[in-house]
Parts: sequence; C-alpha cells; structure tokens
Amino acid sequence: MAVNLVNVEAVSKVYGTRALLDGVSLGVSEGDRIGVVGRNGDGKTTLIRMLAKLEEADTGRVTHSGGLRLGVLTQHDSLDPKATIRHEVIGVMADHEWAGSAKIRDVLTGLFGGLDLPGFEHGLDTVIGPLSGGERRRIALAKLLIDDQDLIVLDEPTNHLDVEGIAWLAQHLQARRSALVCVTHDRWFLDQVCTRMWDVQRGDVHEYEGGYSDYVFARAERERIAATEETKRQNLMRKELAWLRRGAPARTSKPRYRIEAANELIADVPPPRDTSELMKFANARLGKTVFDLEDVTVTAGPKVLLRHLTWQLGPGDRVGLVGVNGAGKTSLLRALAEAARTQGEAQPAEGKVVVGKTVRLAYLSQDVTELPATLRVLEAVQQIRDRVDLGKGREMTAGQLCEQFGFSKEKQWTPVGDLSGGERRRLQLLRLLMDEPNVLFLDEPTNDLDIETLTQLEDLLDGWPGSMIVISHDRFFIERTTDRTFALLGDQTLRMLPRGIDEYLERRRRMIEASVPTPAPAAAAQQKAGVSAADSRAAKKELQKVERQLDKLSDKESRLHAQIAENATDFEKVAKLDAELRELAGEREELEMRWLELAEDA
Repeated sequence: MAVNLVNVEAVSKVYGTRALLDGVSLGVSEGDRIGVVGRNGDGKTTLIRMLAKLEEADTGRVTHSGGLRLGVLTQHDSLDPKATIRHEVIGVMADHEWAGSAKIRDVLTGLFGGLDLPGFEHGLDTVIGPLSGGERRRIALAKLLIDDQDLIVLDEPTNHLDVEGIAWLAQHLQARRSALVCVTHDRWFLDQVCTRMWDVQRGDVHEYEGGYSDYVFARAERERIAATEETKRQNLMRKELAWLRRGAPARTSKPRYRIEAANELIADVPPPRDTSELMKFANARLGKTVFDLEDVTVTAGPKVLLRHLTWQLGPGDRVGLVGVNGAGKTSLLRALAEAARTQGEAQPAEGKVVVGKTVRLAYLSQDVTELPATLRVLEAVQQIRDRVDLGKGREMTAGQLCEQFGFSKEKQWTPVGDLSGGERRRLQLLRLLMDEPNVLFLDEPTNDLDIETLTQLEDLLDGWPGSMIVISHDRFFIERTTDRTFALLGDQTLRMLPRGIDEYLERRRRMIEASVPTPAPAAAAQQKAGVSAADSRAAKKELQKVERQLDKLSDKESRLHAQIAENATDFEKVAKLDAELRELAGEREELEMRWLELAEDA
C-alpha cells in the first residue's frame, strides 16, 4: 500500500474578498504524479505553496509525513547571486565525485547541453548574479533534480526550456521514483509525465485520473452531465409552476440518460478545421503570392544565421518553426516583417524577399506592447475596431471577442495597468486579431497563457483563414494549430520535417552524437603508446561498471548514516555501524582511483 506523504484537510485561502480555495481536501501518496491545471489567478500556485508549507492556510491544515524529503521549484529562485553555478548545483563535491555520478551528468547534459555548460562563458565557475531569469531558473531546476526527494513540487518547470529540454525533463521525471506535483501549461508535458490531474476552479479542486488527454475527456463528460442536470432542474421548475396554476401534476416518467464513453463524446465532432475551405478563402484574400524568398541570407550582426535560403510561404500555409536557441527563428520573422512593412523595399543582407501586394501582416513578438495604464480593456480593443470578420459569414464584436479571450463583462472595464502579465499578453493578441490581418507571425504566443485561454486561442485560429508562422516551445500548440513543421538546426539551413517534432528531436540527437570531438593529438599519441581502440572500449565498459558500484556504495553509506542516527544511544551498535562505514569509505577510495585511471584510457 502506498504511503501517504502529504494531507491537505479542509484548507481555505482568501485574498481580499475572493476565496481562492474553499474547504479543499486532498492527498499525495508515494508514486503519485499529479498535474495541476486551471485558469490564471484561480489558485494553482497558492495550492502548491500551501502543499509545500511555503504559505499558511487561513483555515484547515496541511500535514507532512515524518522525515519527508521535499524539493520545491518556485517561480522565484533563492540562488545566491554572489555564488557560482558550481557552488549552488554541485556543492562541495570533488570533480571526480560528481563526474562519476550518472544522475549529475544526465542533469547537466539535459539542462545545459554538456558537462562544460557550453552556454555559459566560464562554465560551472560562472557567477550567478548577472545571469538572465531563464538561466537562473535552469540552475535552480538542476540543483533540485540532483538531490534525492520523496516528493517534488514544480511550478512551471518548462518555462525557459526549449523543445529538447522539455523532452529531456519529461523523460527524467518518468524515470525518477519521487512523487510529483506539477503546475504547468504545457499539455504535451502533462500527458507524458502525469497520471492524475487536479483542476482548480472557483475555489474547489476536481480530481481526474490519467494525463491531460484523459482529463479533457473526463471533464467534457462531467460538464455534459452537469448540463443535463441543469436542464432537468429547469424542467422541474416549469412543471412546478404549471402545477401551481393548473392543479395536481400529471404522472410523468423520469428522464433517463446514459453516460457516453469518452470516444463517443467526440464521434460527431468535425475536424478542427476545414483545410480546403480555408485555403479557398485564403486564396481569395491573399492572391497567389504571400512571401517568396530567393537565395536569402539572414544575419544577426556579424553572425550568419541562414545562408542561400529559397523558400515560399503560400496562401493558407500554416507553418510551425522550431529550432535551437540562436539559430535564427526570430531573426527570420523580423526580416520578413520588415520586408512586408516596407512593401519589399527593405531586403536582407543577400538575396530577395518578394511580398504579396495584398499581405496584411500581424506580428506578435515576445515583447508585450505597453499601452496607457488608464485605458480600459474594451477601449484598447475598440481602438482597433468595433467588429471583426472571422470569415464564412462569422462576425464578432469587440466585446464578444474579449469574452472569448477570457475577459468577462466586468473585466473588460479593468484598467490595463491592473492586468497581469498573462492578461496583457492576451490583450496584445486580441488587438492584433481585431485588425483583420491575413498573415500572422506568432513568436512564443503561449507565454503566460493558461490552458483554458490556449484552447480558446486554438479554437479561434482553427477557423482563421490566412497564412501563419508559429514559433513555440509548446509542442501541443504547434501540432494543434499548424499543418507543416520546419526546423532551424543551427547549420544555416531551413529543413522541412515530414514527421514533425519527433523528427526534429531525432535529428538533434544525431547532430549532438556526430559532434562528439575526435581524440586530440595527445590522446591519439597515448593510444599509439599502448591504449588501442579495443582497450578504450573495454575501459568505457568497466567505467560504467565502476560508476554503478559507486552509486550502490552511496546508497549503503546513506542507510548506515540513517541507522547510526536511529541507534544513537546504543554505543555498541553505533561502533559496529561506524566500522562498516569506514570499510565502505576504503572501498570508495579504491573505486574512485580506478575510475580516474579508466577515465584516462576511455
């Protein structure tokens, strides 16, 4: 039977006049992998902070099992700005000790791209103070994952990670034994990692079995039943009114219904978008030419990002763009946007960009456009226009579109200065769509958006007739809104990926494996002096064996330390355990010396 790690009993939390959580009771047991979802501001972060005892509940209580080893990643790290990465992540471990740990090597390689931390000027000895928020977050995550815990609590762990980093983190968490509670808007990640879901809504938390996809089906079924119950209630009210007016009620049979299976819920739902219909409409709005690139070279200062690129974005094309950081994704969009802004006059360093005469481009960049703080949400949208044509006879007012983007009638009169970062992002996107563009460039559109808003945005884009390029680390969003995927792999080329992001990850793995450096002259001389290729392979094999032995020794030492603490008053037993500990220390020293010898040969 799984041990209960955390109990949340009748917990309530009020901010101002709003109850974020109202009498919530939950539990986390060994082996649980729980994803937490809900609208921004509904209390997800508050819930997990109380779960981790970082915040007090107004009423109710949170209890942890005795000796619970808890690891928490919050949205604001507690790293020492004067310390180095080595000090915060590795601690006092010697190089041979941490380099001999398979777990530490995996974490450093997965989060930073290599043991020498290639993205940091001084590697592990880089001082933390001047680093960006994204770099600090990866360091905090590495520090957390290197330790052993019974329970890990993560608040938006995929923020600032690229597609590869997110795929690695999912794989790493799947392999860990720790229980997990995770708040994230990344739906692909939730599907890969979680086996239960908590949906935080209006002060309550609804529990669902399975990952994100299972949760979507189960919630749809729950809402269908609730709607049926409401219809029944309304019918009963009408019958009661009729009885009061006409006398005794007629005998009626009770309404009957059955719960449909999850796949029957979507049996009659059409595909997300009618591609052929949208292509026809896009052709009518855009003509034959949108963007034609001929032998184009894109640069960022002295650095060449793309060379001799010939490519075409046609009417109705929906393209997802992925790639390593710094490969030129945003620079490519900027070059195309500048060509569109100047009607083809501004051209890249080399080559030519032809822009269609009817192109009306809207570009959502990663920077949130600042609006006057006193301007109301609805006013900010109406500044663009009062109504928008969504195609196929569909039209929406500014107020209706605001509601679709999560701005209720009351919220539409909120001053822009009082909006959160996610709400400002939503407003920025809303203003772009109100301008009725026929070409959309979306650079990380999912930043700061909750899952409900993301699904609403996806639904809106499904029926949007135009050409679109999306840059995003949100794999689910790219696969949901685009039809083709292209990649910038850092080799100055743009490649189409017929199999999408899976193919991108495979190509990146092959590139990393192919880039492993060949032996330096000194190492080659050493091989000639007596270390053959066969000896090197044997050394690598034995090296792995020694690493496994070192890991087992560490586990034994931990158990002995725990036993010594438990039997602190039994001096005879403590002496015996201490002798075992010293014996293990001798074994460790021999193994570490052997590891160093093998590392040279390998």
